[in-house]
Amino acid sequence: MNDLVLKHTRDDRGVHTLTLNNPRAFNVLSEAMMAAFQRALDDVAADPSARAVVIAAEGRAFCAGHDLKEMKARPELAYYQSLFATCSKLMLSIRKLEVPVIARVHGLATAAGCQLVAQCDLAVAVKEASFGVNGIDVGLFCATPSVALSRNMLPKQAMEMLLTGDFISAEEAKARGLVNRVVAADALDAEVAALVDRILGKPREALAMGKALFYRQLETGMESAYQLAGQTMACNMVHEVAQEGVQAFIEKRAPRW
Repeated sequence: MNDLVLKHTRDDRGVHTLTLNNPRAFNVLSEAMMAAFQRALDDVAADPSARAVVIAAEGRAFCAGHDLKEMKARPELAYYQSLFATCSKLMLSIRKLEVPVIARVHGLATAAGCQLVAQCDLAVAVKEASFGVNGIDVGLFCATPSVALSRNMLPKQAMEMLLTGDFISAEEAKARGLVNRVVAADALDAEVAALVDRILGKPREALAMGKALFYRQLETGMESAYQLAGQTMACNMVHEVAQEGVQAFIEKRAPRW
């Protein structure tokens, strides 16, 4: 039944692809979608040979945010608190994965869909994609999307999107730091594959240490950040992957990871 809202595949290299699969509803983050998404992320977290995750989608849109019809049907504070707690857990699960997560954005990403792009470690978008946090258009400030959005772009850039509901183009999203690369539609898969290949050429252990440190230090003061970073580098350096990498550099050969 999960395939009705989200398809989960894994190749023999350890690359997981999670595909939002409710195109008729623009891949909204319904309760069913978030439950399937969370199970898939938990499966990735439990896979010791996982190397990367690609988040993709079917249909015209990448993700149109929460299911407003579903939300309107239950106008209860406790329900809304539970719903947004579920979404926040989902977003944090992406952050907590040891492996890099790449958003493959082929169309519209709005509200919690834009949040999903912002929450991923990397993002590749087609030129036709657009991004917005337009909950304010229906009287709902995109508070939870603002958390990820404000950690991708400058505060006033994020606030303008949040206050006006205006959309930005893929090129503008790249300029603001929301996505890494913008390509033609027929080049999207190749660009994502190229990023994945670059990641697979690096040792999993070093990437896991680095990802955890990168986000943790962002939330601390500079002095604490340097302490965390120094400890991480020391632990990384004594690990066999760094010892082999440095030795390979000295011997002018490719490392054997």
